[in-house]
Amino acid sequence: MAGYRIDRVSEDIKREIVAVIRELKDPRVMGKLLTVVRVEVSSDASYAKVYISAMDGIETAVEAVKGLKSATGYIRREVGKRLHLRKTPELLFVADDSVEHGMHIVKLMDDLRIESDDN
Repeated sequence: MAGYRIDRVSEDIKREIVAVIRELKDPRVMGKLLTVVRVEVSSDASYAKVYISAMDGIETAVEAVKGLKSATGYIRREVGKRLHLRKTPELLFVADDSVEHGMHIVKLMDDLRIESDDN
């Protein structure tokens, strides 16, 4: 598959996974501020690695990933139905701390700005 097609499929899968996650009723996932950071689809579209991050930290993301792993079959079926793919990739959910890391960087920048305003 061409590189641009894989990128397009990755974005489509990401969009649909976000929609399906909103519909899940698992308490480990429901009510959490989760973000699908990125989706990496293999070149033959047989596997997709889904990076999940949470605003509350990596512990929340790890707990949410456990819930998502238990609902993988449902999520995969829904994504396949919605996108009409010939072959729906197997989904592998991975906890990611990039949102937490980004919030930490923003806090550091705010602290620096406050220090420079004081001087």
